[in-house]
Amino acid sequence: MTDSAGTATEPDSKSGSEPSTGAPGPDGNDAEPAAPPSDPNPKRHWLRWVALGTSVAILATAGAGWWFYRKLDGNITTDTSAAAELHAYEKERPTPVALDAQNILLVGSDSRSGEGNSKYGRDDGGSQRSDTTILLHLAADRKSATAMSIPRDLMVEIPSCAKPDGTRSQAQFAQFNWAFEAGGAACTIRTVEKLTGIRVDHHMVIDFSGFTNVVDAVDGVEVCLAEPVKDVQARLELPAGRQTLDGEQALGFVRARHGIGDGSDTQRMDRQQRFLGALFKKVQSNGVLLNPARLYPVLDAATKSLTTDSGLNSLSDLYELARSMRSVPMEKVQFLTVPRQPYTQDPNRDELVQPAAKDLFERLRDDAPVSVSPEGEDTQDGKSEGESDDSVKTSGNDSDGGSGAQATGSPSPAPTFQGTNAAAGMCG
Repeated sequence: MTDSAGTATEPDSKSGSEPSTGAPGPDGNDAEPAAPPSDPNPKRHWLRWVALGTSVAILATAGAGWWFYRKLDGNITTDTSAAAELHAYEKERPTPVALDAQNILLVGSDSRSGEGNSKYGRDDGGSQRSDTTILLHLAADRKSATAMSIPRDLMVEIPSCAKPDGTRSQAQFAQFNWAFEAGGAACTIRTVEKLTGIRVDHHMVIDFSGFTNVVDAVDGVEVCLAEPVKDVQARLELPAGRQTLDGEQALGFVRARHGIGDGSDTQRMDRQQRFLGALFKKVQSNGVLLNPARLYPVLDAATKSLTTDSGLNSLSDLYELARSMRSVPMEKVQFLTVPRQPYTQDPNRDELVQPAAKDLFERLRDDAPVSVSPEGEDTQDGKSEGESDDSVKTSGNDSDGGSGAQATGSPSPAPTFQGTNAAAGMCG
């Protein structure tokens, strides 16, 4: 705007004229820049930053979760050779009876090959035997779980099996744990199925280092010892009394056969069962399953040394298995050993006690109730309050074979076998 003489005039700040654009003035000096328009809603600006930060956090958490999942999933080894062998002999395998029940063969391998296992002995080319074998039966209603130990010195019929080198072993009557050395998990499964008539749905093999790492991951397991223990071969020396065992001590404790008790495999299996019950109890009771920070080390330790069939070879499969076990009451997680006695031709070997073993196998196959009680405990087996005293007490180790009570006018109660449960723990 100019006056009549053509000279510039100052804009009227009150006239509603356009504000300065910051262009140079007539004297060449920069005009003061205009102030940016203010946000009419400051809270909206703050919310945008919160939303952005939350999105980044969610993506980071999801990415970390996916990484952990893939790592754990990749830890698991799948036993493909077992599937091929079992498929080839499908016609001779037992037919499943209780379809919703699950029978899982758990094998503790004494192999010295693999990371962390060489310190337990010399690796003689990868050979291995089953140091511990347990058939875990999960009831169809998931209200009970029965873990049946099979003695490694039990004399059994072992079929001809495919060997790792491509040849086949000879069918033989031998110690049970030779089956795993001859043909791995598939041969062990076929031997168990032939022995029991129970269809094995899945199998899991864990080695020494896997066991020790799982125990360490839950910060050890408490045991109570009446006497001090010293077993040079098991690298174990423990004082008497209540104490918490770390992974190395726990491995020696469950494997020891010298310097503890009478040195028999019977007592060794009893220790294994009681220890596994205490381990299960600790995992269930200290929040491990519900605390990701505590659960991850346990899963990492377990999966690193785990070999399974294709039906349990993913983290999701194992999670579903663990989730189904969470609903089983502690006292219904039961441990027992197949009824056996010294083999008539060699007292250093075992043979089945019949008809007790046959009755136990039938009950597990049919998903029928099984009860356990400690040795020497005087209980009415399968008897509930108010039931007739006509019920006869039975035991898996009794001469009558634990075939069940003959109650007049009522169904036979479940036979009771010598064993323990997870609620008992190691210290009562």
